Amino acid sequence: MRTTATIYMLTGISIGTIMVTSSNSWMLAWLGLELNSFAILPLISKTKHPRSIEAATKYFLTQSTASCLILFASTINAWQTGTWTITQMPDKLPSTLMLIALTMKMGAAPMHLWLPEVMQGTTLLTSLLISTWQKIAPMVLIFTTSNHLPSNITLMMGLLSTYLGGWGGMNQTHLRKMMAFSSIANMGWTLMTLTSEPKVSMINIMTYMLLTTPTFILLAQTSTKTLQDMTTMWTTSPTSSITLTFLLLSMAGLPPLTGFMPKLLILNELISQNMTAISIATTMASLLSLIFYLRISYLTSLLNTPSSSTSTTKWRQNMNNLKMTQTAPTAVMSTTALPTLYP
Repeated sequence: MRTTATIYMLTGISIGTIMVTSSNSWMLAWLGLELNSFAILPLISKTKHPRSIEAATKYFLTQSTASCLILFASTINAWQTGTWTITQMPDKLPSTLMLIALTMKMGAAPMHLWLPEVMQGTTLLTSLLISTWQKIAPMVLIFTTSNHLPSNITLMMGLLSTYLGGWGGMNQTHLRKMMAFSSIANMGWTLMTLTSEPKVSMINIMTYMLLTTPTFILLAQTSTKTLQDMTTMWTTSPTSSITLTFLLLSMAGLPPLTGFMPKLLILNELISQNMTAISIATTMASLLSLIFYLRISYLTSLLNTPSSSTSTTKWRQNMNNLKMTQTAPTAVMSTTALPTLYP
């Protein structure tokens, strides 16, 4: 019964995203976003714990507020232009309101405070859905209206997201919160070139999803939730430990891994637009994220847990070949795709 309900919820999430990506009207896109938001609520609250109920409530309130702003902005635009078409948004007021609403749905600064709390209150696989699949629908709408969005506000929101994402993740000990702040920082990188070169932003968000998916799957398979659990991962599964280390370094943007490619393209685009100061500030913000990525990598691969009888060591997990086969293709693409993507 629980499996059937999960299938229904995942089907609703998929249908909602397909409705948004294939629609040309704000009303149909709004209905798809609502279906997407309501379908994931049972998945967030399925864990019998007060924290999951709190996370579902925060997610519902935030998404409802963003949906009201989307409906308000689209109504103003329809009143001014006489059409509900997504690509017709020439006025600054509805385009600014729409940018605020869509970034609130994705969890970009300064409307980002709900994302770490929601991801901390749910399971790792549901957190994977929130940080990847749930961003597709609002990102499609942002890319569709990118030529009408205010560039200065978009740049400021992107720069603020990179700094707040880096600062917020530095003092975290729970991996789900750390991955949430990583998502906020990556959304900042995506917003930096949204109005000038949307294709580069699309490459960045797709690369982030490619990196995040095997990371969450490995954390879920090894039941790793805190930094203390990372210190015992080498004793439970050395292969997962090495793979996770490379994935984290790729998310940090270190060459020659795949995560370096979109950051290089974004910095190149900013410099070509004569925004050298902003590109330098964005590069400095990436160092903040690099700190906690290196912190996790150090605990994962370079620090062995003490083997005394007083240490709390998890039992060795049976990481069979089937589980490793499931994560192998995405893990390889996440760490070695740079030569094929950026010659």
